[in-house]
Amino acid sequence: MTFQRLSTKPASAILACLLSSSAFGAVVVLPKYNVSVNDVSVSGLSSGAYMAAQMHFAYSKTIKKGAGIVAGGPMYCSQGSVAIATGPCMADTGSRNLAYLQSVVNTWSGNGYIDPTSNMAGSKVYLFSGTLDSTVKQPVMNDLNTMYANYVTPANITYKNNIAAEHAMPTDFSGNGCSTNATPYVNNCNLDTAGDMLKWLYGTLNAKNVGTLGGTFINFDQATFWGNANPTTHGMASSGYAYVPANCTAGQVCKLHVALHGCKQNVATVGVNYNQNTGYNRWADTNNMIVLYPQATTTAANPNGCWDWWGYDDVNFPAKSGGQMVAIKTMIDRVVSGNAAAPFTCSGWYDSNYWHVYYGRAYVGSDGQAYAVNSNQYLGYYTTYAYTNVRRTSAGYYAHGSCA
Repeated sequence: MTFQRLSTKPASAILACLLSSSAFGAVVVLPKYNVSVNDVSVSGLSSGAYMAAQMHFAYSKTIKKGAGIVAGGPMYCSQGSVAIATGPCMADTGSRNLAYLQSVVNTWSGNGYIDPTSNMAGSKVYLFSGTLDSTVKQPVMNDLNTMYANYVTPANITYKNNIAAEHAMPTDFSGNGCSTNATPYVNNCNLDTAGDMLKWLYGTLNAKNVGTLGGTFINFDQATFWGNANPTTHGMASSGYAYVPANCTAGQVCKLHVALHGCKQNVATVGVNYNQNTGYNRWADTNNMIVLYPQATTTAANPNGCWDWWGYDDVNFPAKSGGQMVAIKTMIDRVVSGNAAAPFTCSGWYDSNYWHVYYGRAYVGSDGQAYAVNSNQYLGYYTTYAYTNVRRTSAGYYAHGSCA
């Protein structure tokens, strides 16, 4: 995939992204499942890779298993600038100033803008960068590898950077030739990247299902996670998708993996190619693993349906309070809340931060953000669009299902 630089477009519109009728039936409310809070991971390709790294850094208390990054770059690489995003953070033109980015991450970790990075030490990280990648050059990914080594135990990081692959999700069964940079950005490289990633994150897994899958695909409402506002005005589609193995539907204990597509790669653009042909579901089907496929969409400032990793929708895009970040985090909370063994069993509420404040479960701090009463745990935006799980214990109120 290439970037078109059109001088007649505003800067935000020239970010011709990193990549590029529901096939899954009626839109439903995202169900709760018996998913352990200790078995949540995230991955992404291209803009989804940047988003996955943001999620891992910002919500390290929740995404405990770790992250898989295919063709991404350092946390906060864009610094909120489309010029930096398309230059140093993709084409490797100019400096990414890694030392500065790490200092920002450290500051945010200390002030609650993101979860403490100390949570990341025991998580796993899988990195992939093709030697032929002409969209996100390999030195960009090298910097992410260097950044992660400051926060994750080095033995928990694996970096595959010696495969002659272009800018796409490498598979062992589907897609274009491995040296192709074109829609749907899924390439057959005789490499099971999804399997390698999931085995690294979760350890030994059962053999994948190469036949007919036994689970179901669901199409779920994403507006719920924007306080029933219209998510399409914020770069997210009205609905997302998930693959749910039969055992998970039946209530068995399951894992959760969140897989984030790249630009020009949502269902509206490439159909089921990312959701069904990247290999995740084959492993999920035999290993009690739900795969959540949130969906981005196009806006005037985001014409290619990328995830917000440079601030096209929200100046707080890389933080716990970022709009898209909160939406996906709350999807995770929703899925995990069905596990009776998880810390979601104490009395609590799932509501917007506005109503948490109204009912005395939270207060507005001097920075204009919402915090849980007594525990002072950070909740994010004080708006009707930022939804949070808040639980009550004898010690006070806690966010995101944490009742410790």
